Amino acid sequence: MAIEKKFITDGVRKVCVEKYLTKELKRAGYGGMDMTRTPLGTQVTIFAEKPGIVIGKGGKQVRQLTQDLATTYDIESPQVEVQQVQNPNFNAQIMAERLANALERGWYFRKAGSSTIRRVMDSGALGCEVIVAGKLTGARARTQKFTEGYVKHSGEPSETIVEKGYAIAIKKLGTIGVQVKIVPPDAKLPDTFEVLKPEPKKAPAEIPEPEEVGEEFEEVLEENARAEYAEER
Repeated sequence: MAIEKKFITDGVRKVCVEKYLTKELKRAGYGGMDMTRTPLGTQVTIFAEKPGIVIGKGGKQVRQLTQDLATTYDIESPQVEVQQVQNPNFNAQIMAERLANALERGWYFRKAGSSTIRRVMDSGALGCEVIVAGKLTGARARTQKFTEGYVKHSGEPSETIVEKGYAIAIKKLGTIGVQVKIVPPDAKLPDTFEVLKPEPKKAPAEIPEPEEVGEEFEEVLEENARAEYAEER
């Protein structure tokens, strides 16, 4: 298999696994996953708000997930690990799912988007952006964007710093797509800098007066002369 085809195959497999986990672990507050190749197989780390639901009674659910990943998606020796999300307000996927659930329950899209922005920013995030697209108020589809704080949209920081989440809300008028972008509080932005305070200047050393130097020098000469005279005698 050519290297290009291998990259494409791995990318498609990862997208399919992400879609499968999002559907199966919706009740557990699914917050994304990380797939890493190891010498023993493939390490799949699942982030969830409620890890107990992911594991299941006696580990039944996590064993079923491991079997499905190996048979359905052809992942070599999958090893599933579940980690709890410490602060769900900084997880873009969880916030997108919450916003989609609020829209399905009948919340007005402006109120739901503003509430999500306020919750994320009150937790200490550097920036947040919410995009809601679809048939929001009528038969014609439209897009509404809510932004607060600092969010990068291009370059490497937009891929490495910004957390992204996507969810779908199904309503009677049609499907509404929800996208959430969050810049966590511990993110190191490339255009931030600090102004260091200048160090205080040291006071110049005191220079002894010429008269004091002369008196000390004469005392030393006198002592040396006495010592030489004592040795000669």
